[in-house]
Amino acid sequence: MFTGLVEGVGEIVELRRLAEGLRLAVAPPFPVAELDLGESVAVSGACLTVVAVQGRAFQVDVSPETLARSTLSAKQVGDRVNLERALRLGDRLGGHLVTGHVDGLGVLKERRQGPQHLELAFGLPAPLAPLVIEKGSIAVDGVSLTVNAVRDQVFTVNVIPFTARDTTLGGLKVGDRVNLETDIIGKYVARLLGPHLPSKSGLTEEFLERHGFR
Repeated sequence: MFTGLVEGVGEIVELRRLAEGLRLAVAPPFPVAELDLGESVAVSGACLTVVAVQGRAFQVDVSPETLARSTLSAKQVGDRVNLERALRLGDRLGGHLVTGHVDGLGVLKERRQGPQHLELAFGLPAPLAPLVIEKGSIAVDGVSLTVNAVRDQVFTVNVIPFTARDTTLGGLKVGDRVNLETDIIGKYVARLLGPHLPSKSGLTEEFLERHGFR
């Protein structure tokens, strides 16, 4: 489990295809000796297991399922990735609960640089749209963000200068793809209430309010 508060940006220093999946070697901004074998690390939002530590980098294996759902399949040596080590009991939960299980890919539709923040608008797959709500939380490439607005299959977020500088979000260009993870609480609510929804209506804010979710 993670919080979506990125610890820093790492660099992919080696990439090797496996019989099934991919092995990445990532140089982190923190001392690699702090990592233990078997430890979980979120790499641009995807939860991966440390399988080796060598030199200045740690190695992780990426499964075919994760490759199919995330941007990791398109990564190359030299690419930068957001890194976060797993949450420990007793740590402050500064962002929101992030599992590291990528739900799908988003595409940057619009980028606006304001005086105090960077506004980003992302398109998202239709199945994820009902799970993204205004003022709710979403993880974009592993970064916990608050949704400012949602319209159809596009949502917008504001990125403060600190986050833009210390994550990969500040370098995104229109057309770039990102890993998306919707709020786990919303997913469970949708799963539990889905069978009780009128057909074709979808899960709406009005429906949730009628059933006591305010």
